[in-house]
Amino acid sequence: MGMLAWIVLGGVAGWLASLVAGLGRQMGCLLNIAAGIVGAVVGGLLFNYFGSKGITGFTWWSLLVAFVGAVIVLLFIRLIAAVIKG
Repeated sequence: MGMLAWIVLGGVAGWLASLVAGLGRQMGCLLNIAAGIVGAVVGGLLFNYFGSKGITGFTWWSLLVAFVGAVIVLLFIRLIAAVIKG
């Protein structure tokens, strides 16, 4: 998958994940893309670990994997921020 495809997939997955994780408009476009790309890696590793396919290209399945991973990443970030704030 090319760099532009990763950015588009990451942006969409990160944006959807920010809506689900309750972050709404707190994240900007670049953070959505970063969360989606990191989420794609996390989701791919988790899906592979549990015996399913990870990122397979620019497909709906890959978007789902990236979305699930991005939600996990964002919830983890929220947890760390809550612990730091006390």
